Amino acid sequence: MGGTKSVEETLMTNSKLLAVLVVSLVFGKFAVAEERPNIVLMMVDDLGFSDFGCYGSQIETPNIDSLAENGLRFAQFYNTAKCHSSRVCLLTGKYCKQAGDEKLDQAITVAEAMQSTGYFTLMTGKWHLRKQPTKRGFMRYFGHLSGATNFFTGDNTFRLNGEPWSDFGDDFYTTDANTDYAIDFIDEALAQQKPFFAYIAHNAPHYPLQAKEADVKKYKGRFDDGWDTIRERRFKKQLQLGLLDSSNCKLSDRPSYIPEWSKLTADEAKWEAARMEVFAAMVDSVDQNVGRLIAHLKDKGVYENTLILICSDNGACPFERTRGKDKQPWDPESYWCYDVGWAHAGNTPFRWYKQNQHEGGISSPLIAHWPEGLKAKLGSITQQPGHLIDLLPTCLDVAGAEMPTELNGKTYEPISGKSLVPILKGQQREPHDWLYFNFTNNRAIRKGDWKLVSARGGKWELFNLNKDRCELNDLASAHPDKVKQLSELWKEVATNVEKLPPKQTADIATDAALKTFPPHMHTQREAGPKASPEVLERQKRQRAKQKSKR
Repeated sequence: MGGTKSVEETLMTNSKLLAVLVVSLVFGKFAVAEERPNIVLMMVDDLGFSDFGCYGSQIETPNIDSLAENGLRFAQFYNTAKCHSSRVCLLTGKYCKQAGDEKLDQAITVAEAMQSTGYFTLMTGKWHLRKQPTKRGFMRYFGHLSGATNFFTGDNTFRLNGEPWSDFGDDFYTTDANTDYAIDFIDEALAQQKPFFAYIAHNAPHYPLQAKEADVKKYKGRFDDGWDTIRERRFKKQLQLGLLDSSNCKLSDRPSYIPEWSKLTADEAKWEAARMEVFAAMVDSVDQNVGRLIAHLKDKGVYENTLILICSDNGACPFERTRGKDKQPWDPESYWCYDVGWAHAGNTPFRWYKQNQHEGGISSPLIAHWPEGLKAKLGSITQQPGHLIDLLPTCLDVAGAEMPTELNGKTYEPISGKSLVPILKGQQREPHDWLYFNFTNNRAIRKGDWKLVSARGGKWELFNLNKDRCELNDLASAHPDKVKQLSELWKEVATNVEKLPPKQTADIATDAALKTFPPHMHTQREAGPKASPEVLERQKRQRAKQKSKR
């Protein structure tokens, strides 16, 4: 009996050890993986600094505003002033050419890095780069590879998990579809009990300005007061919110090339107001879809431990490329844009626009919301500068992972971005030594509070952003040594980090003239591919359906 008892005791002890081991595995290592935060990184397109309600706008964005009120807003967050280069920075943590530009061949993407640490990686929306998302670390993808698309009928670059997709239907709307598929992919991740990294790249509110009829009519008459009055209202609201301080930021003047609103004819004012109504409807639609996504995350019980980051790829866009002015913006054959007057309002209170490296081109919102992880005071606004290159290291930091330096046998140089997590924790982050900006012949470098900037090859302008955030007081002539120091730094970074060719780093003539609004901007295009017969047929069907509803 004693020997039998000993065996029983041994078996019982082993069973207990096995049970402890099982519990440890299930609630230890595996549970840690499951408890790691989910991440939703959302980028909107061509949205100016002031275009969300929580950044000054009169556009209704209650869901995004709620994230800000219960999260953290950045007042000095930077992009690259251009669609594709901003996506490169977001995806790689590197400056555009440093990462290999559209090829991304000198970088590991955030999706590749997150997937390697056990995350389910998914993307919906605009890609605008080489290859496909499913070739660069995204396990699931729905969206268009083109730089812009028809919101109702799409184009022939739409893909679903790497395969051509054309199941548009008569009620298709790109912004809604992005969210539909994001929700489906998130559910797939949850079913696999994996934390997810979701990158949602909305094409809205990039032109063509196309929106659903009910959303457009909601804003009827809201912009009849014109861009001069709208800018003043937005600036006043920004001061009230605490985004800006009247002691170091004044509302920039309306440039001479933008007409005074009161000088427009009645027909001109009606047309301009109508264009802004559509833009507002597109932003409103993004917000509605943010609300849908939030509701789904709450329903699945993962909202509290999901970090949501919302940003924009550049400042407001001044390109006038309207075709089909006679067609309503809910007609899939329409192709509206707004012009520089509303772009100036979108970038309130700053100067310049998309493509330019002045604050109007590179300053955009960043909202961070994370109930279980955010330690900064809820609803607070940080003045600490950040950049799109910081998003990749932030995501890895949140996931508790290190940035890999090798993938598929290839070794990569370190990234330039720095995690924003200290700021999310309410701490003072060690800032970048410098922040660098370049697009074609638009240049800038920021070091501390000093910023040196040139528009379109025009003379260097020097600003102290701590005293003059709106770049109204050029100090270049008063501080020639600072201009020399920063211009040399810009060239050093452009040469050794971005590795630009010499012709793109040539010195700016000291007697170069300041530039005004560049007419040539109107000739540059980011439209999607030429409509195929299938797309034209879908446009025809949708137009007929909309007519029948009326």
